[in-house]
Amino acid sequence: MSPASTGASTVVGAVPSVPSVPSVPSSSDSRMTPGGPGYRRMSLALFLAGVATFALLYSTQALLPLISGEFGVAASEASWTVAAATGGLALFVLPMSALSERYGRRTVMTASLAVAVAVGLLVPFAPSLGALVVLRGLQGAALAGLPASATAYLAEEVRPKALITAIGLFVAGNSVGGMSGRVITGWVAQEWGWRVAVGVIGAVAVGCAVAFRMLLPAPKHFVAGSLRPRVLARTVRDHLTDPLLRRLYAIGALFMTVFGGVYTVIGYRLTEAPFSLPQGIVGSIFLVYLVGTVSASTAGRLVGRLGRRGALYLAGGTTAAGLLLSLADSLALVLLGLVLITSGFFAGHAVASSAVSKTATTGRAQASALYQSAYYIGSSAGSTVGATAFHAGGWAGTVGVGVLAVLGVVTITAFGTRAARVAARREPLAAH
Repeated sequence: MSPASTGASTVVGAVPSVPSVPSVPSSSDSRMTPGGPGYRRMSLALFLAGVATFALLYSTQALLPLISGEFGVAASEASWTVAAATGGLALFVLPMSALSERYGRRTVMTASLAVAVAVGLLVPFAPSLGALVVLRGLQGAALAGLPASATAYLAEEVRPKALITAIGLFVAGNSVGGMSGRVITGWVAQEWGWRVAVGVIGAVAVGCAVAFRMLLPAPKHFVAGSLRPRVLARTVRDHLTDPLLRRLYAIGALFMTVFGGVYTVIGYRLTEAPFSLPQGIVGSIFLVYLVGTVSASTAGRLVGRLGRRGALYLAGGTTAAGLLLSLADSLALVLLGLVLITSGFFAGHAVASSAVSKTATTGRAQASALYQSAYYIGSSAGSTVGATAFHAGGWAGTVGVGVLAVLGVVTITAFGTRAARVAARREPLAAH
């Protein structure tokens, strides 16, 4: 019995064959590799796409205290401006991935960014919280065509040995977008209000979208698939019945539950006593995303040293340590806690998402879409549950939700470790 059939995590490190790409010797492999033709342009294009995606998706997160103040609502209600966007993405990522199988990754990514940017330019004019939530939901739905299509594009156009690094750079773009969006909105909102702040993010996203379309190389290995519902349903069923993929989906969701909860609520904590920081300074706190940029882009080397499961254990432990440190009433310790949470999250996300791309040998866009769906469901859950826990029990309540999610990551990874050991013991017996 193969590791894949057992769901053992050892499959994550394997490089499966790709039916749509002919098996050729590495010397004649036309897929991109670091230093080769098109790789730098591709990396920059997807980096900018990641920047635009996260900047738009989380454009209101650092502004929640101001939105609460303008509309007279609690944190749990204002948090829906974040949860609606991530929920819209989670809901539409699978159908958008199906469109990318038929019409191409680059086409769907370009259309997604264009629509999301157009909606983003309308967000500053929302007359009520309800209208703002609806626009944010539409924006998230539009962005759904990008994450899964991007990872599928990389799996098809980049050589397997460079895949983790390439996906890590895309995730690094996510971290830069999340950071810059929050820092920019924090300072702009302090002077001119949250509406101008989200308008500025929309303008930045326009530039990223144009550059992305100009830079991204045309795909050479894409093979159009079918849009027939029966074929899509069978592909999705196959992915959901794969034990390893199910574990990876759950890990992505749990990591994002932590991250979504922490960064939805942190603005409220830092603007209240004992810190009482101004909005611009609170926005600058998101500079810690730079740590995530580094940890995501170096995920390949981390996996090379510790293996996939070892890297996930380290990411979970780092995240948990950060959560516990953030309980202190010392601003320095809170910042250190955020650094550890961010580093652990982005490393874990890069490892899990690249493992999905390597594990799925068919229907890669759907496999990645299911991961992204789980991931953003985790974000929506983290935003709403984290804010509700904060309202009920303060920052300790939000931390408690995060710790439970990290325990889930560790438990699932340990189950994978056990499955791998069982599979290893059975293989010699099967050989006899």
